[in-house]
Amino acid sequence: MKKNSTGKKNRKRGEVVVGLDLGDRWSHYYGLGDDGESVRGRVGTSREGIQAWLSKLPGGSLVVMEVGTHSSWVSREVEAGGHRALVADARRLELISRNQSKSDRQDAELLARLGRADAALLRPIQHRGELAQQDLAAIRARDGLVRSRTQLINTVRGLVKSAGSRVGKCSAEAFATRAAMAIPPGLETALLPLVKMIGSLSEQIVVLDELVEGLAEKYPETKRLRQIKGVGALTAVAYVLTLEDPKRFPRSRQVGAYLGMTPARSQSGERDPQRRISKAGNGYLRRLLVGSAHYILGPFGPPTALREWGQRLAERGGDNGKKRAVVAVARKLAVLLHRLWVSGAVYQPFPQQAPVAA
Repeated sequence: MKKNSTGKKNRKRGEVVVGLDLGDRWSHYYGLGDDGESVRGRVGTSREGIQAWLSKLPGGSLVVMEVGTHSSWVSREVEAGGHRALVADARRLELISRNQSKSDRQDAELLARLGRADAALLRPIQHRGELAQQDLAAIRARDGLVRSRTQLINTVRGLVKSAGSRVGKCSAEAFATRAAMAIPPGLETALLPLVKMIGSLSEQIVVLDELVEGLAEKYPETKRLRQIKGVGALTAVAYVLTLEDPKRFPRSRQVGAYLGMTPARSQSGERDPQRRISKAGNGYLRRLLVGSAHYILGPFGPPTALREWGQRLAERGGDNGKKRAVVAVARKLAVLLHRLWVSGAVYQPFPQQAPVAA
């Protein structure tokens, strides 16, 4: 999902505002008209149910919902039905989450009243397109396989270690072969199925890696981003699909905040404490950028101005200097990728050199 470029979706005069609290099986709604007349009820959370319900709404109604599992496809159905969809940022709805008498019916009413008062209070977000969401699903599926494989590898290592043996250091791709020879007697029946599953997961990850390479060809703008050593096809495709439209950010520096890599703030009067990064936005892309930052600062990273800046930051950062430097480099990398995407320029490892047009 992505933040609305304007941050507003104000209600039009005479427009019916409907709060829709999305549930897995049933969704509750609450409608408000300018005359104060209200109507409430529930609808099945399915395409057929939502479409039938939308056909009964007054034309051009504003439907307010909270971002969640179903909000992407429901918002598209709302727009297709001739209405307007407003998807609220969940972090802005503490009035709902901290309500002492919380219920689905009351949540729908609060969404309607907040949307009627001032939509900007909800900080509307805009979901990515259906095609981009489908392509991004391949990347998220790969992440799920990698996480599952890592968990199984840790399980096998721990059980083998508890029996007085060890599986030698190796890559995740080679683990199944190495572990099959290191399982101590008596544990074969229990651990061999896990080892076979790890090998199968590795094969499926290779298939999805090839799919990601195909997506990189499908989105030629990723080639600009991959000019930076440490940014591979996976990171570039995830970056392009997550942001989708670079023009939503008037300034490249806004991307760092969008991905939650800028410090959170809690300023009040004279008090303005230093806080950790907000970790808002897409956590998966943030992890990929942090991985790229580790490569840039690591032993195989080529000489660049970004690497030198990060190394200086790590040296004067104390005990946590390396961690802070990695996050700072990841934030600068997010900004730099956006700049390359928008400008189409050839990447210069040292910006003192004259920029070259693509």
